[in-house]
Amino acid sequence: MDSNKVVENIYLLVIVTLVSVLQNVFFAQKVERECKNHNTRTSAFERVSCANRNCMDAYPTFLAVMWCAGLCLSQAPAAFAGIIYLVVRQKYFVGYLGQTSQSTPGYLFGKRVITFLSLMCVVGIANYLLVRFYGSDYKEYVETITQAATALLLIP
Repeated sequence: MDSNKVVENIYLLVIVTLVSVLQNVFFAQKVERECKNHNTRTSAFERVSCANRNCMDAYPTFLAVMWCAGLCLSQAPAAFAGIIYLVVRQKYFVGYLGQTSQSTPGYLFGKRVITFLSLMCVVGIANYLLVRFYGSDYKEYVETITQAATALLLIP
């Protein structure tokens, strides 16, 4: 396979992954800044450290389902859902710095995006199995439905 064709199939996923790395660097800098400015026993440090830890705990799951959904089904909806997840994760992080109750909407919305990406993975794998064993390819139909359903992620 031509390397340009491979890049064409994953470039949006790569961009979202790089943006997520930058976001992780931002979160880590917030923790470091809070640690240097205050004693590590303060509640502000505890909140920023906990928010960072919570975001990092979900990060491998996010990357795995986003890449799986993008490769197995469709790159554009998976990348769009990835961007939505990063925005939601930012909202969660900032909300956690205020009061922990402010972070709940971001957490719940993030779960919805991860669920959507997981469903994309399952549908993509199921379509592959249908093609492999039965010769029926529904990928175009599923991609159309997925692209339309991605817009539903924007509904709060």
